[in-house]
Amino acid sequence: MEKIVYDLHIHSALSPCGDNDMTVNNILNMAVLNGIQTLAITDHNSCKNCPAAMQVAKDLPLDLIPGMELCTSEEVHVICLFPSLEGAMSFDAYVHDRLPPVENRPEIFGEQRILNADDEIVGYEPYLLINAADISIEEVVPLVRRFGGICYPAHIDKSSTSVFSNLGYFSPDWGFRAVEIADRSRTKEFSPQIPGFENLLVLHSSDAHYLWDISQGENFLFCDDFRRLLGLY
Repeated sequence: MEKIVYDLHIHSALSPCGDNDMTVNNILNMAVLNGIQTLAITDHNSCKNCPAAMQVAKDLPLDLIPGMELCTSEEVHVICLFPSLEGAMSFDAYVHDRLPPVENRPEIFGEQRILNADDEIVGYEPYLLINAADISIEEVVPLVRRFGGICYPAHIDKSSTSVFSNLGYFSPDWGFRAVEIADRSRTKEFSPQIPGFENLLVLHSSDAHYLWDISQGENFLFCDDFRRLLGLY
């Protein structure tokens, strides 16, 4: 059965914690070198580098999914993926309107670079993107669905900004049908804590903030599982 090698959690230089070398061309070409077939750029609370990345991806042997790592009002990180750039950018505008109007201080948090397809800086996001949006975890699944996308909790094994670190539990009422576990060796540790775990699709991605963090091709899904991911809703 055919496999799809993926990395669905990558930060560009738009994320304040993302290295400035995480330009769209550097990310995508590194992914190709690493044998990745499907990639998602998921900056904190923004999709503004997805248009440039989609343009670059047209000339590469790689499928790019526009996305975002949303920070909910509970400060839980959720990966949001969209089948179309239009849907991603509409969601971007919705989220931006629900961010606190706190200006970024690049000397403290890092620059938030908006790039074009030539990796040139065309702007900076003024709002600090690592803040929590006014969107609760109970709202996320139906909200993302409205924009045509899918979503799932990020790095549930992380000691901060995860459902377990911040809320202490995982509720099936939230409607998620997939989870991301950063360290695959901890899957058995978390599976008993998640009702209906056997019905969830478990993903492992790099959460790369530096070029050397991008997956080396170790994460894959069979085609049927990948279609299941993209067709969850």
